[in-house]
Amino acid sequence: MPRPISASISIPALRHNLSVVRRHLDQAAQAAGGEGASIWAVIKANAYGHGIERAVAGFSAAQGLAMLDLDEAVRCREAGWGGPILLLEGFFKPADLEIVDRYHLTTTVHDDAQFDMIEAAHLTRRLDIQLKLNSGMNRLGYAPSAYAAAHARAEKLQQRGVLGAITKMTHFATADGPQGIAEAMAIFTQATENLAGGVSVCNSAATLRFPEISVGRDGTPQWVRPGVCLYGATPFSDATAASYGLRPAMTLNSEIIGMQTVSAGGTVGYGATFRADRRMRVGVVACGYADGYPRHAPTGTPINVAGVPTRVVGRVSMDMITVDLDPVPDAGIGAPVVVWGEGGPSVDDVAQAAGTLGYELMCALAPRVRVHTLN
Repeated sequence: MPRPISASISIPALRHNLSVVRRHLDQAAQAAGGEGASIWAVIKANAYGHGIERAVAGFSAAQGLAMLDLDEAVRCREAGWGGPILLLEGFFKPADLEIVDRYHLTTTVHDDAQFDMIEAAHLTRRLDIQLKLNSGMNRLGYAPSAYAAAHARAEKLQQRGVLGAITKMTHFATADGPQGIAEAMAIFTQATENLAGGVSVCNSAATLRFPEISVGRDGTPQWVRPGVCLYGATPFSDATAASYGLRPAMTLNSEIIGMQTVSAGGTVGYGATFRADRRMRVGVVACGYADGYPRHAPTGTPINVAGVPTRVVGRVSMDMITVDLDPVPDAGIGAPVVVWGEGGPSVDDVAQAAGTLGYELMCALAPRVRVHTLN
């Protein structure tokens, strides 16, 4: 028998979360008297650990798919996706443009070196681009003072028949926190004022919290780029995914494979970091950091056993977690465990206890964990 740990990915949950985002955008558009934005469903990092092919199925109602990796873009085409595909970091070498051209991909352009490669390429069709502005993240993108010149260069290539659509793009650094987007949006507005083309600025946090800025007016195409919220996790520290009506798409399941009775004063796990203050039952769960569970998750991290909330105790091992079974007196060998997801703590609750983000836990799901698709 295989080791009793597996993950399930729910295609209906992916579809549901996309529809929640769609409804959110449409309500904002209706209130503002404009048009709802089109959605780039972000499926980078193997769709946040959920699988590219599953994401293609789950996000079939999106207007486009966005990722980083050329191989993942090709897999989308091979899976039957015929709509737009956006490379969020653009391309890296001249040879990449042959694949971009062959598979009709849209690419981000964030520096002059990429323009140089485009000008030297022999493309068979017009290339749609998203021209990226650095509005304060200070990762990729043109400085505000250089953006107009970059846009003018793009327009010349458009007039020559090399480029197709030119979309003005930025990425918010603080949309998920109290600083919000006002400063970055002011920089973007000033730098792009009177420049032609559509707009793409909203990540998950901005899409959920500031949907009004994505409303299209006067026929200007607007795009949003939600990512983590599409998988049922939250980009916020002060709002849960459930509060937005989102459902977890990934559930990590295991079982109790061993039990110990620990006397008062006894310790559990490597380093003896947990010491029992009473006689207690401890269960051993077939899941550890080699499965993608965070090694730094402390005592008290939530977990569900046989439908009952309880806690991790002691240090996480490579292959095992130890849990408090006192709240679950009837639990024995084979008792079902929900590590995170449907029927258990949210991936965000586990991540918060471990001092990290739900993004990391989903992306870190190990290859050795069997994955089932729920259709």
